[in-house]
Amino acid sequence: MTSRRFVQVIGVLFLVVGVVGFIPLFVSTPHPNAVPGLFADGGYGLLIGLFPVNWIHNLVHLGVGLAGLFFAGSVSKARGFARGLTWFYGILAVMGTFPPLSMTFGLIPLHGWDVWLHGGIAAAAAYFGYGKRAQAADIAEGYRRAA
Repeated sequence: MTSRRFVQVIGVLFLVVGVVGFIPLFVSTPHPNAVPGLFADGGYGLLIGLFPVNWIHNLVHLGVGLAGLFFAGSVSKARGFARGLTWFYGILAVMGTFPPLSMTFGLIPLHGWDVWLHGGIAAAAAYFGYGKRAQAADIAEGYRRAA
């Protein structure tokens, strides 16, 4: 898989997750005392019974999805997006492990399975942004754009 394809897949997946997060059928209601410190509790629930989301969290998913599709246009943009995604989701994963920060200052829930998911996204993005060598198709595209 190329960096561009990875960013395209991330874009589509995040758009789907962002839209699905607004559909009550896929968001279960957690215990009422489960989220102390969450001030933006509109639409709060567990996406597919596992991942805590609210309306702001869903908007972030939509924004990341749109950005992913936008930056998938070239190899350099895709690698840059993957690098940014590495840092963004890596920081979110670390924030989710500290109780005072696990609610993102009362706006977005970042706890439970979200920590593992964000860490996995950061690891995959690091591979495609930093670790994976450019494939022949990526190199050829760079030469075509330069010519």
